[in-house]
Amino acid sequence: MTTTQGTEQGTEYDVVVAGAGPVGLFLAGELRLGGALRVLVVERLPEVDETIKAGWINHPSAVALNRRGLLPELAAVREAVQERLRAFQDLKGGGGDGDGDRDGGGTNQRPRIAGHFAGIMLDPELFDASGPEWADADPAAGHGLLMPQAELERALGRWAERLGVEVRRGVELTGFTEEADGVAVQLDGRTVRAGWLVGCDGGRSTVRRLAGFAFPGTAPEITGYQALVELSGAERLKAGWNTTDVGTYVHGPFPGRILTVEFDSPPADRYAPVTAEELEASLRRVSGVPEVRVTGVRTATRFTDNARQATEYRRGRVLLAGDAAHVHSPFGGQGLNLGLGDALNLGWKLAAVVGGRAPESLLDTYTAERHPIGAWVLDWTRAQIALMRPDRHARALRRVVEDLAGSGAGTTYLVNRISGVWQRYDLPGSHPLTGASAPDLPLSDGTRLGEHLRTGRPLLLDLTGSPAPDTLTAPYADRLTVLTTTCPTRPTLKALLVRPDGFVAWAADTDGEEKADEDGLAAALERWVGRSGAGARALTRG
Repeated sequence: MTTTQGTEQGTEYDVVVAGAGPVGLFLAGELRLGGALRVLVVERLPEVDETIKAGWINHPSAVALNRRGLLPELAAVREAVQERLRAFQDLKGGGGDGDGDRDGGGTNQRPRIAGHFAGIMLDPELFDASGPEWADADPAAGHGLLMPQAELERALGRWAERLGVEVRRGVELTGFTEEADGVAVQLDGRTVRAGWLVGCDGGRSTVRRLAGFAFPGTAPEITGYQALVELSGAERLKAGWNTTDVGTYVHGPFPGRILTVEFDSPPADRYAPVTAEELEASLRRVSGVPEVRVTGVRTATRFTDNARQATEYRRGRVLLAGDAAHVHSPFGGQGLNLGLGDALNLGWKLAAVVGGRAPESLLDTYTAERHPIGAWVLDWTRAQIALMRPDRHARALRRVVEDLAGSGAGTTYLVNRISGVWQRYDLPGSHPLTGASAPDLPLSDGTRLGEHLRTGRPLLLDLTGSPAPDTLTAPYADRLTVLTTTCPTRPTLKALLVRPDGFVAWAADTDGEEKADEDGLAAALERWVGRSGAGARALTRG
């Protein structure tokens, strides 16, 4: 390697990830599982950020974490959060805000609190979980799980380091230069060379700005605060989400958590330190409770409804994920989950390109698959802002939506959308499962499908009950897991090819045309697993 002044001697990386939040750490772990040998994560903050942020992971995120074996490690955190919720609800006489209280504990149980849309609470008794969206869903993931972002970040950090990821905290990316075969990245005045750079560095992403990504969207109109505080005189504050003539406020779902939203204008300086006086004034204005006092601040942040999305997630050897690629208001708890989905989608693809198993064109599918879901999230949050405005037109519309949300069909629609269970990709193939997250099928050996995805390798699940000739799969033996078994609940399902991110790339039923099935599998293997260099066929059954 040719070095220049300030370059770290002998140091090269396959990928440098800017940002050690949950998205950056999850991406780094996925890169290592996918075979990238040298992965560096850099983070300007010296410690995990304790600022109150996301508190809930949706169904796809919980499924992904479970498929990587991470949910058992998070069980104690989940239980501690539930205890805090119960204590607050007992104190306030029941209720809760629902902005994350969707821990159903399994798809056969109703979530105790179904969630909310723009602060309109959803009745769990009206939710119908019998729809096809929940068929063979991962029971451990439920409808979503309570999980403070800081705790998730710690768990993902431990996981990434166990996988061999190098994480440097207190190090800031200050610039980079893209080269023909890599990127020279400046880190606090020193330079490292990497094949690829991924910006997971948040809404004010340095990587996005320096790379010149277009970032169109809608300008902010609101000022919001979210904080953990010490309160006095709060007896008249109502628990949960509350709409007033001034705006919206939330008290709970655990002691000291407050949120306020005012619709007069965005903050003059969103990133200035948030003071107790500022929080108290906003809470008094919105709640109409003049005696409430904020006597101490544990963590606090401002937010707005600024909603923007990069037009593309890749420019050359620079990519974006998480808030670096899209920003929006926090309503509905979608931001963290959207970023985790980005990381899950990108990690194995970039690792395959790094390892020479796939052409760079595979990375084009990252934007194609993730951009539509990001666009949906932005509009989902915009719709909630529209319903929360205090003007007469918005309040009239809100009453209509409240009526709809009070019906079984309305609640089920909203809960399904909030949970993320609907998410799928537009992939080649006509089978109903193609493009969907793989169903967590119970297998005849007592395991479930998800347990076989922990290695991050693509999986060919042959449900014919006897091994198939390996002439089709042999060229992929170094990168593909083949599992032959049966599934008692899906007797007509013949086989599935599951990508490393858990999405079905190809599927066939027992009544299908054999040659068409073989052609489809051969194409899917070449597209998603790599070039085989062979045109052999197999998986024929009488």
